[in-house]
Amino acid sequence: QTGRLYGVGLGPGDPSLMTVRAVEVIAAADVIAYHSARHGRSIARSIAERHLRPDHIEERLVYPVTTETTDHPGGYRGAMEEFYADAAARLAAHLDAGRTVAVLAEGDPLFYGSYMHMHKRLADRYPTEVIPGVTSVSAAAARLGTPLVEGEEVLTVLPGTLPEEELTARLATADAAAVMKLGRTFPTVRRALERSGRLADARYVERATMNAERTAPLAEVDPESVPYFSMAVLPSRVDAPHGDDGDAPGGVSGGPGEVVVVGLGPAGPLWLTPEARGELAAAEDLVGYTTYLDRVPVRPGQRRHASDNKVEAVRAEFALDLARHGRRVAVVSSGDPGVFAMATAVLEAACEDPYREVPVRIVPGMTAAHAAAARAGAPLGHDYAVISLSDRLKPWEVIAERLRAAAAADLVLALYNPGSRSRVWQVGKARELLLEHRAPDTPVVLGRDIGGPGERVRIVRLADLDPAQVDMRTILLVGSSQTRTVRRGDGTDVVWTPRRYPET
Repeated sequence: QTGRLYGVGLGPGDPSLMTVRAVEVIAAADVIAYHSARHGRSIARSIAERHLRPDHIEERLVYPVTTETTDHPGGYRGAMEEFYADAAARLAAHLDAGRTVAVLAEGDPLFYGSYMHMHKRLADRYPTEVIPGVTSVSAAAARLGTPLVEGEEVLTVLPGTLPEEELTARLATADAAAVMKLGRTFPTVRRALERSGRLADARYVERATMNAERTAPLAEVDPESVPYFSMAVLPSRVDAPHGDDGDAPGGVSGGPGEVVVVGLGPAGPLWLTPEARGELAAAEDLVGYTTYLDRVPVRPGQRRHASDNKVEAVRAEFALDLARHGRRVAVVSSGDPGVFAMATAVLEAACEDPYREVPVRIVPGMTAAHAAAARAGAPLGHDYAVISLSDRLKPWEVIAERLRAAAAADLVLALYNPGSRSRVWQVGKARELLLEHRAPDTPVVLGRDIGGPGERVRIVRLADLDPAQVDMRTILLVGSSQTRTVRRGDGTDVVWTPRRYPET
């Protein structure tokens, strides 16, 4: 009869934080295995030392390489793969002999732990049990004495070995986060926190629950002093300080603020960029059209200021006033804020007194045109023009002139704001103008509510374009003379415009 394999979580370092089950398994095991570097010292063994017996068989699994280079023909990965295979074989010999083997693991065995490499090689061959342990993340949060996540917040756990750009993007979007494996990666992690705007919130925890424990604001930590067993923590944003309620309008406090105009994309969270998600999370105030504001999750501590869709200028000035009195404001906009949306309204006001000194940033989003094009195929694969059919802010004569010019130039057209309850004739008139230059069978993509629950994509001939089937939630993509509609083998139709234009 074969022996039993145990992966034993020891917790974050303090021996008193080992579970009763972990102590029981160690006491009953025949073989105690643990990893160590070449110097021979094992943190895992030191945690469990008081429970080891003189008659325990100890298997010290010494890493062939840690931070140094290796001359192994397979490089670092090859050296480690060979080591894990050899270590698994050593433990298998004990298991085949009927001995119980306990592999010690700091924290939790299956949470960034070395034990998992033994588990993957042995668990399908021998009876196995994993004993969970208190993770270093839980220990760090406890030592900081501040909530890690609360309510609907999401905790993101990241290895500091990720590329800086990836770390920056993930930290910008995180509600709360723990970045592990610091040591040599600390400068990269610090830059990522700074670039993501989260450095001021970041806390540093070193050797949580151990004798040499240290906590500090991360921005104050000397990079040369950071060991591997340390962590960066971004705690819960719930109840985080957002300034006081001073005498300024809206109960805001004095001091520097800013306005960030954020593109939400065409629909829900799948279309939101990491940068946009991070700015929405960091804002103290959210300002926007009610329908778009409702797409942003409610966060404790944030103030939401919803308004009608036809008061862009008023909304922009309101946001700038909040920022002028010290608030960090996100103005939300569907699609991309610079495409027939709120960026222009905010900048128009921000370039006049008294708002000239208010910082304003624009965060892009996925446009409705690009979203609809992707659903249909690739109709925007060559030169194209973007035109709004709304004559609320410009005369129809200007729209008609631009339609004729773009059609005569044989450009693919993305037509925004094609119709509404009060504008019912524009689509029909645009069809007439385009038919002066385009063949009746020119493909037209009608994309409605792209990414939303009512999404519908249809492809019709230009001559058959029915204005009654178009509303404000629809975007039209009108092909050029080169745009093609092809039925593929699965029965679906795709629209695409060749990248190469024929010579005249």
